[in-house]
Amino acid sequence: MIPFDEAIGLINDQATTLGEEVVPLERAAGRVLTRALDARRDAPFSAVAAMDGYAVIDSATRPGEALRVIGQSAAGTGFTDALKPGDAVRIFTGAPMPQGSDRCIMQEYAERNGDLVVFKEDYGPGWHVRPPGSDFRKGDRLVSPGTRLGARAMVAAAAADLATVSVSVQPRVAIIGTGDELMVPGTAYTRADAIAESVTYGVAAMAAASGAEVVERALASDDLPALEDLAGTMLSCADVVIVTGGASVGERDFAKPMFAPHGLELVFAKAAIKPGKPVWLGRAKGKWVLGLPGNPTSAMVTARLFLMPLLARLQGQSIAEVNCWRKMVLAEELPTTGGRETFIRASWEKDGLVPVTNQDSGAQRALMQADWLIRRLPNAPVCRAGEHVSALAF
Repeated sequence: MIPFDEAIGLINDQATTLGEEVVPLERAAGRVLTRALDARRDAPFSAVAAMDGYAVIDSATRPGEALRVIGQSAAGTGFTDALKPGDAVRIFTGAPMPQGSDRCIMQEYAERNGDLVVFKEDYGPGWHVRPPGSDFRKGDRLVSPGTRLGARAMVAAAAADLATVSVSVQPRVAIIGTGDELMVPGTAYTRADAIAESVTYGVAAMAAASGAEVVERALASDDLPALEDLAGTMLSCADVVIVTGGASVGERDFAKPMFAPHGLELVFAKAAIKPGKPVWLGRAKGKWVLGLPGNPTSAMVTARLFLMPLLARLQGQSIAEVNCWRKMVLAEELPTTGGRETFIRASWEKDGLVPVTNQDSGAQRALMQADWLIRRLPNAPVCRAGEHVSALAF
């Protein structure tokens, strides 16, 4: 069995990006940027109002003294003439400040009477003007390579004023759930010895959330020749094939044998972790093959620990970006661990991390409660409430 850190190191060293492509900005959400996005010009390009109000020349404005309103400035339609002392321009948030003006007085402090406006005594001290380049300057780096374009990053990407962006090629993922006992949800209740298959649904969701494209998902019975054929089909259409179940050493455990005719070469065969010892990783026909345990909790924990880093590396991200361990306070005592590194499912409560009651590897309901994995080293001593532990968002 390989230690967890060593397994992650192998993924880091061997998995490389699948390439890059240029896509329209509107299709870039969720993709990983391969080339930096730098601003094409200052933002704002010229001084703009930060509030609705009146643009004035501050040195020529006094409370109670009327100014003549000579026009208005709106976002996208500025006032083109220059202000002189005694002038004011009605202005709206985001509109360019007219030439000569240097202050925006909020409309709450204005009393308008036809073409005249008078300001109250307490209209200061704010000037409510965004200077040119106060957000960013031309050439500033707005989004760095390796960034996944989430909601906030998409705002910055659009602000760079580029119609297209270069992103990593999406990994294509195929998922195979194995086991004679598995049936499609909605049908399992018709057979006493059947189980509603759940793992591939969770793994598919995790892969999609990690930027992959799930191209195939299939259930298969424990028939080795049929599984060999299915493995070949999946390898032909995907960059990563994930097989769940059949990863132990029983007579009907075919997860590795089904890929043997396709030249399977193992990167690691087992991991010294709990849960999820049977997890394995290999290559076949130049594609990645990840074997996950069949038990739902074990499968989802190992997918979080190994699949997400693998997909990150294939998209040019660092593993540290997805396996970001944090020091967090523990709300309840943890017992000593055994000889394998242990990942305890926990939830975040007001006093800190609380281990979920059911830590069984086959638990499904408990997965809904667990949003963190607590990392415990082999043979770790008791950890008391109030101490800090290393945790990973689950």
